[in-house]
Amino acid sequence: MAGTVIVPWYATGFRADAFEKDLGEVAATALRYGASSYAVYRSRDDRYKFQQLAAFEDYLEWERFWDGPEMVYFRAAHASWYQVPLLYGWWDLSAAGAVVGEPVASGGNGHGNGGRSGDIVQ
Repeated sequence: MAGTVIVPWYATGFRADAFEKDLGEVAATALRYGASSYAVYRSRDDRYKFQQLAAFEDYLEWERFWDGPEMVYFRAAHASWYQVPLLYGWWDLSAAGAVVGEPVASGGNGHGNGGRSGDIVQ
């Protein structure tokens, strides 16, 4: 079943900028392993906090990426650049797209009768 893996990274002191660059490069290799998309987000509130996302059709594709030579090398070469443990998770999509609400009638109770008492609302 399709899902998205989210890896929460936390960079160590004074390495966040270099970590961002290198993580962005290695995250793109997920496409070679069957990912339909990938992204890396950096927190605005805590500039050392990152979220790596990769969407896969199958969990096995994720495992091949995570245990592939690019990610193994990245984790080893940058071992002192981030905090451990890394606790990633597989997430299923539950909602997508824009939320479009129904217009509420003016004066209203949302039933189009202006909220007049005595009217039957079905």
